[in-house]
Amino acid sequence: MATSTNKRDYYEVLGVSKTASADEIKKAYRKLALKYHPDRNKGNKEAEEHFKEAAEAYAILSDAQKRAQYDQFGHSLGGAGFQGFEGFEGAFQGFGDIFGDLFEDFFGGRTSRRGAGRGGLRGADLEYSVELSLEEVVRGREVTIEFQRAENCDTCHGSGAEPGSQKTTCPECGGEGEIRISQGFFTMRRTCPRCQGEGKQITKPCRECYGSGRVRKMRKLSVKIPAGIDDGSQLKVSGEGEAGERGGARGNLYVYVSVKPHPVFERSGRDLFLEARIGIHQAALGTQIEVPTLDGKVRLKIPPGTQSGKVFRIKGKGVPDLRGYGMGDELVRVNVEIPERLSPEEKKLLEEFGKLRDGTGQEKSFFSRWRG
Repeated sequence: MATSTNKRDYYEVLGVSKTASADEIKKAYRKLALKYHPDRNKGNKEAEEHFKEAAEAYAILSDAQKRAQYDQFGHSLGGAGFQGFEGFEGAFQGFGDIFGDLFEDFFGGRTSRRGAGRGGLRGADLEYSVELSLEEVVRGREVTIEFQRAENCDTCHGSGAEPGSQKTTCPECGGEGEIRISQGFFTMRRTCPRCQGEGKQITKPCRECYGSGRVRKMRKLSVKIPAGIDDGSQLKVSGEGEAGERGGARGNLYVYVSVKPHPVFERSGRDLFLEARIGIHQAALGTQIEVPTLDGKVRLKIPPGTQSGKVFRIKGKGVPDLRGYGMGDELVRVNVEIPERLSPEEKKLLEEFGKLRDGTGQEKSFFSRWRG
């Protein structure tokens, strides 16, 4: 395929192969358009030329018929002179889809359409934090929260206009709800900043809300916190956020739950951990100890010969499963306490105990295994 000396190959411009699909060509152009768009490179002539070059390549390669002609004749178009981008009137008419995506990146949302803003704007979401004890987490709780939010004005019912007055056509957009802005080779649409897409303006603002259509009010609400909820969890209460503008839907309320540290228990999922200390004699002889649970005290049997660090499980004394699949357990880790100071009598008894243990041959057995 022959090419003129002053134009780069269109496939090379977009960085795609000659067998690239229409979707690949579109993605390649969009990437270049975002990179070299004049709004992102103000005053940069080189970027502007790259942008025009990419737009020219896309105008041809995105059209199946024009692409076939280009593949056959190149820029020369069989000697008649391939006019490329400038020679095809309305080359930008098929760019609506790609520029819609492009504007979404530039302005944080899709370009407005006629009357798009007239349906109202959704209200803002709100956040509220509650702190619970571990006992409240296990049993579940209903909390009453009070917060301030935007409500529709009772006087104008959210319109922003004084009752009895009429809205007039917005002079900025002529009632269209959007304005058109020419940028280089194309025209884009944006929501009218004066009427916010409604197409009308208030001539006499409401005396209660001063034209905003909303007022601040206190709201009291009961929220049920389910048993077993985790620290840091979030509850969504739909439709309890701020009122929307111009009749838009309400936002949501998000309740964030934090759980206070417990002085005795540590939580891991559905289980509770507790550490208990016992004496040497209790570990050796076995005993029963009293341990706390969130439902009261229980007796725990410690068998003879219990080693330090041994964990005992008390069934059903943990945290309920959030989805209702039963209860967790309480895990008691036993630590054998070694006394730091001994009375003469205790010391004597331990020495006698040691002499008795020496006769078991444990030390000899240990060294024998070590040498082996």
